[in-house]
Amino acid sequence: MALSEILKPEAVKVIASASSKKRLLHDIGDLAQSTYDYDSSAVIEALMERESLGPTGVGHGVALPHARLSDVTDMTAAFILLEKPVDFDSVDRQPVDIVMALFAPQEAGVEHLKALALVSRTLRNPDLCKKLRANKDAATLYALLTSDQNTQAA
Repeated sequence: MALSEILKPEAVKVIASASSKKRLLHDIGDLAQSTYDYDSSAVIEALMERESLGPTGVGHGVALPHARLSDVTDMTAAFILLEKPVDFDSVDRQPVDIVMALFAPQEAGVEHLKALALVSRTLRNPDLCKKLRANKDAATLYALLTSDQNTQAA
């Protein structure tokens, strides 16, 4: 699996700021609706439900919110770079500015775990995160995220 298989270029967005974690989840829902035609309310509800189980802020300014949705047939993703970090209840208590959201079919099993592992491994690369933070162009961000060096099979 490669990020280019689950992330469309249109699903990459730079947002100046989000006032809160909840607002950011709404932004993700809007992006999922505009890119994949998902019901934004269902996306937001599923992401918030997942966050209630435990925050998906993994540290170092990165969050990986994810949800299983009944209307989703394939693994998909959305990427948001925040120009102004937001508190995301991360494990290291650091604000988040890099967010990769994953959307999985309700019945997804191993594919969901493979996608989470791929995204986690990719965004654990400090050099990549530095490059992402230095760019505000969605096309450049997509190219950085989907370059061969970051998309080794899970």
